[in-house]
Amino acid sequence: MVQIGGIVLTASHNPGGINNDFGIKFNCSNGGPAPDHTTNDIYKLTTTIKEYKIVPDINCAVDKIGVQNFTVGDRPFVVEVVDSVRDYVDYMKEIFDFPKIKTLIQGSEQRKPFNVLIDSMNGVTGPYVQRIFVEELGASEKNVRRVVPLEDFGGAHPDPNLTYAADLVTAVKNGDYDFGAAFDGDGDRNMIIGRGAFFVTPSDSLAVLANNLQHIPYFQRTGVRGFARSMPTAAAVDRVAVAKGQEMFEVPTGKLMPQYLMNNMIIGRGAFFVTPSDSLAVLANNLQHIPYFQRTGVRGFARSMPTAAAVGRVAAAKRQEMFEVPTDSRYDYEECASDPCNEMMQALEKKMTEPGFVASSHSSGDKTYVVKLADNFSYMDPIDQSVSMKQGLRIIFEDGSRIVMRLSGTGSSGATVRLYIDSYEAKNVLGDAQVMLRPLIDVALQISQLQKYTGRDAPTVIT
Repeated sequence: MVQIGGIVLTASHNPGGINNDFGIKFNCSNGGPAPDHTTNDIYKLTTTIKEYKIVPDINCAVDKIGVQNFTVGDRPFVVEVVDSVRDYVDYMKEIFDFPKIKTLIQGSEQRKPFNVLIDSMNGVTGPYVQRIFVEELGASEKNVRRVVPLEDFGGAHPDPNLTYAADLVTAVKNGDYDFGAAFDGDGDRNMIIGRGAFFVTPSDSLAVLANNLQHIPYFQRTGVRGFARSMPTAAAVDRVAVAKGQEMFEVPTGKLMPQYLMNNMIIGRGAFFVTPSDSLAVLANNLQHIPYFQRTGVRGFARSMPTAAAVGRVAAAKRQEMFEVPTDSRYDYEECASDPCNEMMQALEKKMTEPGFVASSHSSGDKTYVVKLADNFSYMDPIDQSVSMKQGLRIIFEDGSRIVMRLSGTGSSGATVRLYIDSYEAKNVLGDAQVMLRPLIDVALQISQLQKYTGRDAPTVIT
């Protein structure tokens, strides 16, 4: 049988279902999201449908593992129910050293247990968390929470960040925990915190992992052929790539991001990849590995396990082992009026293209930033040479600091403005990121006039 792909029903930000929180997605046979030309063709077909048929009498036991055979009319119809948790765990065991992680979590005569607190927020990752951390790695039931998937997520908002997962942050801060993680409803985003609720940004997590890949069995076998990040992701990993002599490339963020990554691998580039909005790390060196990391509900483990075990230092020490560490943050202004936000982006882009903007100086406090580059990021696909335009406004300064601004289409209503800030900090690397970034944030607000256009004095979420 030729497989052309599969349909994924998922908790999502697509405008469907109750409270606009349900999505139907199509993934191609390689496991990645369908490219635009495929979804466009599907849409055209939907406009020509005259009738459709259903078979209401088929009683398929979807809770039973195995193959079930039916006859529809005079044609055979086969349904196979698989244990995706088992398949995923088996594959993770090929990538990470489970015995070492188990020893880390359970402790030994020389080391006390590495105490974790993992929160699935009543999303789809619950069974994976239960199987991996409790059954495989020997953590206690007290080390996991909200692992039963609920259709309404128990009334919570399953967004793993410092705002919506504040109860996890409080628990780790007040308890004797070395590591905490939370996952969103469909499992493609996560949040990682260290002892004392030290927030490990996705960008930092990527950089630390990239700097320690020699501890992960998968990369011990295959080696590494390059690093990648989405454009808004902070440039911490760029410095690791330079230090290790690896190729570094960046791709647009959004739903086609995995496809861009896959196309780079097709032409021989390996990749270790992260996005700030998804908090997702993808470990891959060849095409056939991609489907495992595109399964809804399981991707977050790709970073949480190696951060806890392979790196083994997820709080203060993670910054001390780096060179000069880029400090980064993201400000989300959710459910803003769309028209003023579009006007703001147009005005900012116009300002960025004015003569003299490049090389202009912008100051706040005791910091002065000189513009080196200003553009609306575009990307050419290495396979079909197609160009993706207008992927986000970015201002890069001479010291490597960056301001990136995008309008997100993943919100259920209105517009979400995402402001990304990252800057290199060579001295107080363990300090409060919001304090260290304050001058650059002020400059970003001054240049963009964001508060005027949105009418907001503060972001909805800071990560």
